[in-house]
Amino acid sequence: MEEIVKSTKKFRGVLQEFKQFLLRGNVVDLAVGIVIGAAFSTVTTALVSDILTPFIGAIAKVPDFGGLSFMINGSQFTYGHFLNTVISFVLVAAAVFFFVIKPINLLISRSHKEPPADPSTKKCPECLSEIPIDAKRCSHCAQLIVHDSK
Repeated sequence: MEEIVKSTKKFRGVLQEFKQFLLRGNVVDLAVGIVIGAAFSTVTTALVSDILTPFIGAIAKVPDFGGLSFMINGSQFTYGHFLNTVISFVLVAAAVFFFVIKPINLLISRSHKEPPADPSTKKCPECLSEIPIDAKRCSHCAQLIVHDSK
């Protein structure tokens, strides 16, 4: 009977560790990031395939390059599919850059504040009182202040 109790406690301990592992911030953040990434990928793919690619097709008067190919010694090279894939990649990269990266960089640059001014005081190494940066001796404890060589 004691062995069953010990193994049950051990199992509960392992379950508690597993629960702590799952509820760590890193694992939860990673899971949320993957879900958001998958949703974002769907939106980006729809933007490229439903809006940007037809727009380019309307300008180039060729809606799809998939049928383009050539033959050499009986081997068919379907470079049109490759061309579609390259165009899709460039459009996805452009969409991500202009609709995600640029706005986020703009928000980040607006939120940055000017760097703090150079300090005019420092702490005395002996008594930790605030003293002028150029002081040679602390006015509180008379400690000799050694300046950092810059």
